[in-house]
Amino acid sequence: MKNWFARWFGGASRPEDGTAPAAPSAAASAASSAAASAGRSAPPSTVDGAAPLDVDLAFHRWLAGPVAHAGETPDALVLDELARLARQPEAAADLVPRVPAVIPQLLRSLREEGMSAGELARQVGQDVTLVAEVIREVNSPYYRPTAPVRNIEGAVLLLGQNGLRMLLARVAFRPVIGSQGGRLARQAAPQVWRQSEKCALAASLLAPGLKADPFEAYLAGLMQNVGLVVALRLIDQVDGLGALPQSEHFAAALRDSARTVSARIAALWDFPAPVAVAIGQAGQEDGPPLARALHEGDRLAKLRVLLDAGVEGVQEAVQALPPEHARMFAKLEDRDT
Repeated sequence: MKNWFARWFGGASRPEDGTAPAAPSAAASAASSAAASAGRSAPPSTVDGAAPLDVDLAFHRWLAGPVAHAGETPDALVLDELARLARQPEAAADLVPRVPAVIPQLLRSLREEGMSAGELARQVGQDVTLVAEVIREVNSPYYRPTAPVRNIEGAVLLLGQNGLRMLLARVAFRPVIGSQGGRLARQAAPQVWRQSEKCALAASLLAPGLKADPFEAYLAGLMQNVGLVVALRLIDQVDGLGALPQSEHFAAALRDSARTVSARIAALWDFPAPVAVAIGQAGQEDGPPLARALHEGDRLAKLRVLLDAGVEGVQEAVQALPPEHARMFAKLEDRDT
């Protein structure tokens, strides 16, 4: 898992002689700066003088659903364990599963010049689950084909290389983000994955306007919740009832700690350095363009899932979005056929 992201998502690969490369200073500094971003996020919008919606806190409190108050998880113990895992990202990475073997092969093929759509279709066809995902994708409202696409060759042509690359990244991450664990992880994983998908899409759409790379933004959107998944599994281990502490202080501390873990796992897995930097610095007003795209995409995605869930106060926050963000928000509707 550690090296395939580098080779097929675009980062630097390990030397052939097996020697370890120097640690990427940008990624390392990104991870260490995550905690410094607390309190520096752009303020939420207000509507007609109403109290602003704290989107991050609303998402945190909604996430666990009926499990939220099931027990009394010790806040400090969870945060201390997350801090330890941030220092030992190998141990944190062990809490999430590996990806299907066909995905790295396909991503490598997408980086090769002259790879035909027919050859890509043949490789996709090796995995029945992946075939179903590709066919479902091209027949979704997002692509709106004039007639239903029933074969993998036509689907690959319609998706194009960039569309296929993003789809493969999403398929690769689904078992990582949606990994099962105890009660809390089982409850929250589908919601975390749904938000991750929408965050990746929103960040990739926002990236060009901020002069950031759309695919790196997509990767950052998928990757940033890996630390949250680790935290949910930790809470299940600490408290058999899987209770998610609800205080504002814990929610903010968990968000920052989980982001740090995500950034350090991204560095461990040799993601492109800008991706780890963006995750570590998301929310900082003076962060790089990719970090700003990730931060804004994360907020839009949380608003989307909260609005769909009928959470109070979200409609007003959506109505207060600036026009360009409102257009992006409209594209985050569920893409199921």
